[in-house]
Amino acid sequence: MTQTINIFWFRRDLRLDDNHGLFEALQDRNPVLPIFIFDSNILERLPKDDARVTFIHETLQNINTSLKKEFNSGISMFFGKPIAIFKQLLETYTIENIYTNHDYEPYAKERDSQIETFLKEQKVVFKTFKDQVIFEKNEITKSDGKPYLVYTPYMKSWKDAFRVLDFKIHPSETLLSNLISNHVFSNLSLEAIGFTKSSQKIAPYTVTPLLIENYEDTRNFPAQDSTSKLGPHLRFGTVSIRKMVKKATAQQNEIFWQELIWREFFTQILWHFPQTQTESFKPQYDRIVWRNNETEFKAWCDGKTGYPLVDAGMRQLNQTGFMHNRVRMLVGSFLCKHLLIDWRWGEAYFAEKLHDYDMASNIGNWQWVAGCGVDAAPYFRIFNPTTQIEKFDKNLEYIKQWVPDFQELTYPTPIVDHKMARERCLKTYKEALN
Repeated sequence: MTQTINIFWFRRDLRLDDNHGLFEALQDRNPVLPIFIFDSNILERLPKDDARVTFIHETLQNINTSLKKEFNSGISMFFGKPIAIFKQLLETYTIENIYTNHDYEPYAKERDSQIETFLKEQKVVFKTFKDQVIFEKNEITKSDGKPYLVYTPYMKSWKDAFRVLDFKIHPSETLLSNLISNHVFSNLSLEAIGFTKSSQKIAPYTVTPLLIENYEDTRNFPAQDSTSKLGPHLRFGTVSIRKMVKKATAQQNEIFWQELIWREFFTQILWHFPQTQTESFKPQYDRIVWRNNETEFKAWCDGKTGYPLVDAGMRQLNQTGFMHNRVRMLVGSFLCKHLLIDWRWGEAYFAEKLHDYDMASNIGNWQWVAGCGVDAAPYFRIFNPTTQIEKFDKNLEYIKQWVPDFQELTYPTPIVDHKMARERCLKTYKEALN
């Protein structure tokens, strides 16, 4: 009789420590086979040298190496549509339970629902756990049970709930001897899934007590490069959100902590309002008549708008897969307000380029700058791309780094006049909203 096993399905949780679903799986009586599926539904939309795919692949190889060395174990990797992979696994193994961690994006919810239905028919239990956030779904709501649509009251309610939370770390790393060992684990090269190694590297993160302490004073100045670079690591779960929040709350400065809460605010907004993936949260904003000039959009993408701070941000993004958060607000506002280009165009470009791309935060922030989201900037708030230099890059250090040609004759003249663009934007928005 073949041995009965459980499976743990790695997704946005690429670590062995404090992994909630993995911890639950390893406590069960059956040995655990860890798997990762390179989902063709997701991969087919990405550039073939995508840095995030390289990062996922390298992270899995590192986990494999450590599991092999310590436990003669590993992760089995697959490529294809998840439902087809599970059909294949059920033909190969006798499986009692499949464990994984929750995912809140519309595609992931639909995929998991389909897989759960299929597994139920096969008498296999699908168990999922909260891992990538502290609070999820309906856990932080107003007194009437409705979701918060404004960040500040959500944040205060989040903190109140956190103070009374029985806060648990899940020591999955202590139970790894319960993984299947002496087994043939299927490994995959990048080439096998149709990708090549990216020339861009995802930067390691830095979360020191000093960075947290100085975060409020330094975070708005792009030349200082004093951000944590934590985004991609939270996105792919190479760090535990519980450990990061624990670190953040150990310091007196609450600004860093509040940035982590913004992430959860946008996650619950997307969960409650999945239509915001493609529609403005405030439906009347979908009446805006966008200009959507493709030549101007290309100039924005390439960092050739003639506005040095906007161009510095876009060139930093194109070359490194990262853009400083203060500059993200400016380039987003410039696209929507100065050029009157649909926020969805910018959102899609960031989705392709940003190493820390997270659908909930990206959509939330793009709708914020366009004025059409929850708790959004009012539509008449239009950043001046020239005075922003005086505020945040007075000595032009950031601009000189990314736009060394900004004083050359070859540097483009401004694509649009600020005063004219501002008046045009106000008129266009007013016409749509009245």
